[in-house]
Amino acid sequence: MIRHVGKERIAEKLSAIPGLTRVELIGRWRSAHGQSPPRAVGRRLLEHDAAYQVQAKAFGGLKPATRRKLARIFDDLSANREPAPHPVAVKPGTRLLREWQGVIHEVVVEDGGVRFRDQTYRSLSAVAREITGARWSGPRFFGLNGKAP
Repeated sequence: MIRHVGKERIAEKLSAIPGLTRVELIGRWRSAHGQSPPRAVGRRLLEHDAAYQVQAKAFGGLKPATRRKLARIFDDLSANREPAPHPVAVKPGTRLLREWQGVIHEVVVEDGGVRFRDQTYRSLSAVAREITGARWSGPRFFGLNGKAP
């Protein structure tokens, strides 16, 4: 639910943040997050957080899906795991090219799978296995997760 607050009132609240003491900023952090900030958090981050809280209260915060995604990333980083890559959606008609051992392979995304060498496969992973002879993540093999092999 979005709470409508006058733009002038929001601007007034935001412009007051730099004048707050560190103790006041920490108090706002505690109020917003239910705990004290980590010791290493500097004033600038405390100010940014206070500004975000003012805006979130006025206009609404993050969508639940975004909150869940950020929580997963935080959990991964806290456990020293690399966060799972954000999946890339490809639409039918998209052509994917991959060079493997000097040969360029082309895959066309279709509604029911992917077309490779005039044959339809259920997944990119099946095509990657056909090309390499080994079990690969298809999205990774074709560079769809931001990491080219």
